[in-house]
Amino acid sequence: MADRTTQGGAGSEGGREGIRTFPFPADLSLSGVGMQVGAMGTGRTWHADAPLERVHRIDFHVVMLFHEGPVRHMIDFAEYEARAGDILWIRPGQVHRFSTTDRYRGTVLTMQPGFLPRATVEATGLYRYDLPPLLRPDAGRFTALEHSLAQLEREYVDTTTLPLSLHTSVLRHSLTAFLLRLAHLAASSAETAREHTDTTFTRFRDAVEKDFATNHSVSAYADALGYSRRTLVRAVRAATGETPKGFIDKRVVLEAKRLLAHTDMPIGRIGVAVGFPDAANFSKFFHQHTGATPVAFRAELR
Repeated sequence: MADRTTQGGAGSEGGREGIRTFPFPADLSLSGVGMQVGAMGTGRTWHADAPLERVHRIDFHVVMLFHEGPVRHMIDFAEYEARAGDILWIRPGQVHRFSTTDRYRGTVLTMQPGFLPRATVEATGLYRYDLPPLLRPDAGRFTALEHSLAQLEREYVDTTTLPLSLHTSVLRHSLTAFLLRLAHLAASSAETAREHTDTTFTRFRDAVEKDFATNHSVSAYADALGYSRRTLVRAVRAATGETPKGFIDKRVVLEAKRLLAHTDMPIGRIGVAVGFPDAANFSKFFHQHTGATPVAFRAELR
């Protein structure tokens, strides 16, 4: 399966100059639908042709329920340790890397975003990139999620009793039930309870995700969203504990790290891609936020 390349907020440029983005492997799905569910472990095809031991980007969801652990898994340059009873939720556009030494045991769900209706996507928060990817439910919630995913798996492998169109509809309903449980678990965590009810921050977060490569101005975001700067500062502090400028800068740094780690783009072009036409200003900004120059960060990873 051919991969494709992307360049985050700056667009696509093909060749070796974009982060390798691996699409959903529809040809590996039992039913030809936009999802897969099955056991993790030796011989499991996660996604075709992807270099599992290297940093890579995906354009679909991966949800892993762990029955054994610990497993160390890198997501957007942060290391997460998943134990038995934990869940990892990797969303489209995030970069990640599998451990080559740990045993992945449990159940994994992969899903194309377009497989579910828009209303379901909104209700389940499929694009809540602000939520942590590692979830640690209590035993009761984990068991409920296991049962819901097991029902989805039974429907997934049953390809003989229903016409394809009806089978697809049943899968969508079962998948929605599982994702609603998962989304409730993610949104009810202590770190995100206040943020979940704050539409001011939600709108700001979505605007930053869309425009961070070209807009680093807190005042510009406030004006575009119709808020005063003070209102925006208060909402972002309540939701994240940081300033709006800090939130924007963190997103810019993340994209810069992605491009430095997994592309061959020159440093100056990476700076342009995240909103710094001057290479020296980009290097200074990156060093202030990471403690390393872009050149040193790239060299260390490679």
